[in-house]
Amino acid sequence: EVQLVESGGGLVQAGGSLRLSCAASGFTFDHYAIGWFRQAPGKEREGVSCVVNSNGNKKYADSVKGRFTISNDNAKNTAHLQMNSLKPEDTAVYYCAILRPACTLDPTFYRYWGQGTQVTVSS
Repeated sequence: EVQLVESGGGLVQAGGSLRLSCAASGFTFDHYAIGWFRQAPGKEREGVSCVVNSNGNKKYADSVKGRFTISNDNAKNTAHLQMNSLKPEDTAVYYCAILRPACTLDPTFYRYWGQGTQVTVSS
C-alpha cells in the first residue's frame, strides 16, 4: 500500500523558514518523482516543486524559485522541501504526491497523495 506522510508544517513569521518532509512507503522510491503541491482556501491546488528520484532533476514554480529547495533521500525514502524567505501568500496546506516516471507541476497527473500539512505565514 502506498503511503505518503507529510510533516514539518507550522506557523512562522514572514521571512522565516520551514522544512517539510514527505515520508514514503509501499513503492520503489527511486522509480518515481515526488511532487510538492499546495492549496490555499478558495484556490486551486498548485504545483510548487518536484524531483525525479532516480536522477535528481528538479522543477520549481516561478513563485518559489530562489526561496524553496526540494531534495530527496533515496536511502530513507524521504523527500524534503526547504522553504526560506516565506511570505504570507505561501500560506496553504502542502501536499506531497508521487508520479512515475517524470516530474511535472500539474497535479492532475498524480495519483497518490499524502494528507497534507498546514503552513501558515504571518505578516
